[in-house]
Amino acid sequence: MRILHTEWSDGWGGQERRIMSDLAGMAGRGHQVYLATRRHCRIGEEARRAGIPVIHLPMRGNLDLASVMRLAGWLRKEKIDVVNTHSGVDSWVGGLAAKLAGTPALVRTRHLHLPLKRGWLNFVHYLPDRIAACGESTRDFLVGECGFPRQAVVSIPTGIDFPRFAPQRKRAQVRADLALPQDAFLVLMVGIIRAVKRHEVALRALQHLTGRIDAHLAVAGDGPMMQDMKRLAEELGIAGRVHFLGHRDDVADLMGAADCLLLTSRSEGVPQAVTQALGLGLPVVATAVGGVPELVKDGQTGLLVPAENPDAAAAALEHLARHPETARELARNGRAHALAHYSLQAMLDKTEQEYRAVLREKGRA
Repeated sequence: MRILHTEWSDGWGGQERRIMSDLAGMAGRGHQVYLATRRHCRIGEEARRAGIPVIHLPMRGNLDLASVMRLAGWLRKEKIDVVNTHSGVDSWVGGLAAKLAGTPALVRTRHLHLPLKRGWLNFVHYLPDRIAACGESTRDFLVGECGFPRQAVVSIPTGIDFPRFAPQRKRAQVRADLALPQDAFLVLMVGIIRAVKRHEVALRALQHLTGRIDAHLAVAGDGPMMQDMKRLAEELGIAGRVHFLGHRDDVADLMGAADCLLLTSRSEGVPQAVTQALGLGLPVVATAVGGVPELVKDGQTGLLVPAENPDAAAAALEHLARHPETARELARNGRAHALAHYSLQAMLDKTEQEYRAVLREKGRA
């Protein structure tokens, strides 16, 4: 198949990493893959480094007709079989271009557990042949709350290449390199520092643990709220126990050095960081939002806490710190669950299956 992915976002988080995994995985299966994105976007640089052809488009807004027409002409010329869109603006541009070009299959991947309202003002949501939700809860939400036809929405959880996602350095070495205490209970957060991730809840939870356990928090990631969170750590008197690491390419090493992964988001699909942590056998404390409960089954594969509740997050972290055997059991169960259901192979199999199903429906098998 000849497959084009479109992405407007200039971030570099779980969504963009999943797209890159999909592109590289499909290329490895012999398909011809392309990426359309804006010129300055990080994902474009990553794709080029991976040898994936990149088409640059301005994508200035939902109805950027110049981008639509240019992309439609390219789709016709290259005889693309599948267009897979991801964010808001590129779903308009890519969706309209695909329809104008007569591209057989149009798929939209929905990464967020947030509403997509269908209506005449949002007619773009009627265009895709499939909506690929990143988990069953998001699929149910899109069908039950947003009015999408059940047969048009499929669940394709993000898959991790577990054999390749493994620590390369020893726990003690990683902690020493980052000047992290060797004996502290180290809590790790991985993700863009923005409002929806609610790092503030994590900082307040750490403050609640002061004097109860020797806990430190390592924050891997950058984002628009980095300075705000640094100021809050100072205000809460915990700056010495919070380590802002910035963007990291050694997440597996960090997870190998940590005692627990913490997720405090108020909204999620099926977060990659949680899947990765489970696959490595790292205990997880996470908010019970979106698709997280599909990964973290409370008391079995991890601990779930309510969103916006620093007290509950602190209690769960303290429980793991004080009961290491419980933490190890949760880690074992979580690893088995992740390896069985959230592998890269499973994601690629399901994606390829849905692409081919749409092409068959269009008489283009």
